[in-house]
Order: sequence, then structure tokens, then C-alpha cells
Amino acid sequence: MKVTTWSLQMLQPAADAPRPLPGDVRLERADGITPEYARFLYGLVGGTWYWLDRLRWSRRQWADELAVPGREFWVLYGAGVPIGYIHLHPVVEADGTHVEIRYFGLAEQGLGRGLGGPLLEHGIAAAWSIPERSGLPSVVRVWVHTCTLDGVAALSNYQARGLEIVATEETDEELPDAPPGPWVATGGPADA
Repeated sequence: MKVTTWSLQMLQPAADAPRPLPGDVRLERADGITPEYARFLYGLVGGTWYWLDRLRWSRRQWADELAVPGREFWVLYGAGVPIGYIHLHPVVEADGTHVEIRYFGLAEQGLGRGLGGPLLEHGIAAAWSIPERSGLPSVVRVWVHTCTLDGVAALSNYQARGLEIVATEETDEELPDAPPGPWVATGGPADA
């Protein structure tokens, strides 16, 4: 399958504050996130798409990822359960902190409710303010990758929030006929 991947970035925070989220959802920073919960969120959201690479990760790989200084997970809850999340991954370089929006998305029950834009706005604001909570150097760039395997609105959502395309790449990928779905991606057995 041909896959187009875009790298996007922003070099300064958005001028406007994030829009408020609807009253029937809440966004929380998951300070005590465990490898099990991080993997669950990855599968819950990414199972609908083709987020496959980390499904095979060991617990040690997840723990190492979570040990990165300043790393943050923000979880969106609706009706008491997670319906989306954003994973921010900072890297300190000579010029300051570069924050990758490593993973961002909504679970199936969060789709179509107008939550993607506001959630991303809150995530971007959190990315720029990571030094306030972590002691890392000032953020100089927030960036993300998205591709044609993500939701159809992903690229336009990033662009509407001020991220600009800085690179495009096309590759041929060997993929299953369909994404695994959240059930299998979160560890459930494939239906017989």
C-alpha cells in the first residue's frame, strides 16, 4: 500500500487560548501512567487505524518510553471512560526543547463529536508549557507526523491548529487488509 507521511511543525505558540471542551468530557494529565495503560490507550485509539508498530513492544520498551523527562499523556474522558488522548514527547537539543506530538487521537466513541480540534488545541498548549511542569529548557518547536493511514481529518486538523508541513514522504508499506480494531489492539483475542 502506498502511504504518504507528512511532517508538520510550529515554531511559536498559538495566539489564541484553546477552546473549551464540552461539559460532558474532561481532560486530565495522567501523571501516574503505567506501561499497561499507555499500551491500552495506544490500542484503543490506534486499533481503528494502522497503529501497529508498538503493539509488539515489550513492557520494558514502554517503560523506557515513559521514563523520558517531561513526557506527558493527556487523557480525554467521556462518561467515565477514556475516549481519546495525546502523548507529548520532549527532546532537549542545543537550541531548546522540541516536543513531538507522538500520538494523538480519539477512540471510536469520541469520533464525530467535534472533540478532535479542541483536544489538539489543549495538547499543543500543553506541549508549549511542558517546561513549567518539568524544568526542561524552553520549547522552540512542536511537531508531529501524520499519514494517509490516520483519520481523514488528521492532516487538516493539524494545519487548522497552526502546524505547517515541512516534509512529505511516500513509501510502500506491507499492511494487513484492515486495521486490527480496538479489541485486538488492546490485547483481546481475534474472533474465531
